[in-house]
Amino acid sequence: MPTTIGKLTKLLSLNLEYNQIQAHNIEDWEFLNSLGNYTELQMLSMGYNHLSGHVPSSLGNLSSQLQELYLTNNQLSGDLPSGIANLRNLIFVALGRNNFTGVVPMWIGTLKAVQVPMEIFRIPTLIGIDLSFNSLDGQLPTGIGNAKQLVRLRVSSNKLSGDIPNTLGDCESLEGIELDSNIFSGGIPTSLDKISSLKILNLSTNNLTGSIPASLGSLELLEDLDLSFNHLNGDVPTKGIFRNATALRINGNQGLCGGVKELHILACSVVPSNSTRHKESLVLKVVIPIACVVSVSIVIYGYLLWIRKHMSKSISLPSFSTKFPKVSFNDLTRATEGFSTSNLIGRGRYSSVYQGKLVEDQNEVAIKVFNLEIRGAHKSFIAECNALRNVRHRNLVPILTACSSIDSKGNDFKALVYELMPRGDLHKLLYSTQDYECSSDLNLIMMAQRISIVVDVADALEYLHHNNQETMIHCDLKPSNILLDDNMTAHVGDFGLARFKVGSTISSLGNSSSSSIAVMGTIGYTAPEASFPGRVLEIVDPQLLQELEETPMALKGKCSECLLSMLNVGLSCTKPSPGDRINMQEVAAKLHRIKDAYLNAN
Repeated sequence: MPTTIGKLTKLLSLNLEYNQIQAHNIEDWEFLNSLGNYTELQMLSMGYNHLSGHVPSSLGNLSSQLQELYLTNNQLSGDLPSGIANLRNLIFVALGRNNFTGVVPMWIGTLKAVQVPMEIFRIPTLIGIDLSFNSLDGQLPTGIGNAKQLVRLRVSSNKLSGDIPNTLGDCESLEGIELDSNIFSGGIPTSLDKISSLKILNLSTNNLTGSIPASLGSLELLEDLDLSFNHLNGDVPTKGIFRNATALRINGNQGLCGGVKELHILACSVVPSNSTRHKESLVLKVVIPIACVVSVSIVIYGYLLWIRKHMSKSISLPSFSTKFPKVSFNDLTRATEGFSTSNLIGRGRYSSVYQGKLVEDQNEVAIKVFNLEIRGAHKSFIAECNALRNVRHRNLVPILTACSSIDSKGNDFKALVYELMPRGDLHKLLYSTQDYECSSDLNLIMMAQRISIVVDVADALEYLHHNNQETMIHCDLKPSNILLDDNMTAHVGDFGLARFKVGSTISSLGNSSSSSIAVMGTIGYTAPEASFPGRVLEIVDPQLLQELEETPMALKGKCSECLLSMLNVGLSCTKPSPGDRINMQEVAAKLHRIKDAYLNAN
């Protein structure tokens, strides 16, 4: 970055995201000092670049008028930059998808101050913070309750532990709380029912215990509640959001029971009366000894199978050994230059994705390395292997091979090798780094390209649902899981949550026991209407209207008709009742007709 950029002293907004800007040492960060001349700067975004190392303290010398700071998706490391505390007018700060370590800083818990205190760790205006996808540990500060004006708190995918502080319920302006994919323990704070403005609460993939507070049902604005993959037990409440099975995710909690019938959870057991106990005792005297003998036999048999399995030192991926080339941990290490952060192109809940070049054929590949320390990562690896080893379609991300080995430290190592998709994912292409409700620039994707991408995705789902050997349900379709090649052809990827459907049940691909659950409305099934936003403005794209306005008058009517037809298909796929939705064969056929009509009109 040239230091001369600091001469633009009247600049209000500086957006440098999605470039190849590099900063690796103190000298490279010199440009920050020159940015201090921007006395009126209100927004700075440097996300999606190649900034690495520690953020210098000179960050705190930026304009006191700065309201928005975005450093998302770089390779920044070390402690969270303390200089942020000097930026007293900050409204949004996004530091997600970096490699920050250390504890959550105290300035998060002292965001509200009647007067400016002596301590530097106070930001009186901050209403949104994103620290997700880093390596932060320690506990969430109890002083966070002082942040009365905080609207969005997102610290997903870190290593935060301990109890979720009860004082979080004092943040009366919060609309979104995302604490998922950490190591939080203890119970769900009952104080959360005081946050009447709360719309999104995600506490999934932690170690939370105890029962679900029924008082959460009193939050009238709550529209998305995810408590999945914890250790919760007891009755599932039945009021408020707990009546809506599609807005509630509680799968992965083996001790839960009851709830509304749409959840399809076992009813809670009822304590029998004294007379019933007396009648049952005679039966139990006979049943218990027999059950003990049978149980011991099953345990012994299972133990023998376990020994046999582990003696073979293999994982149940037989077809990978014959149909796919073998690669070792060392091969992938060389391909990614030691899994260098400069080759890191993406992160997910269970894995990191690196760009690399295999030595043998010199082909560019994407290497998905699973973080086996995270609960559920191993199951996700198995599910993706089982899903992809027998499927082939032009609109699915081509898998080249898998690696199940040990790393240089003797730890388990599992990775999948895919064909590289040069244009990245659809989410990154559509949106800039702004995760919150503020202005964002959209990349130029013409209407024809968007229709083509939608048709590609529909073709992939039609294949999975109807034309594959076994019906497969993706279960995690979203823009970040749709990848694009050089020709802007869409490929559906990430099958870590995929399920096979057999008859009226679906079975997890990541569980060798193939335990099945009912399809419609189960707690493991995210219905399409759950992903349809309550606020349409969240998905409206002004670029489409602009393109329509620039269309010649003779074609405008036909283009508008095609656009409305696309919207009608989308609404047909998100009807409240699953039985009223059209299947993917119908969807694909309709979309192909719309595409043909649009291309003919143009």
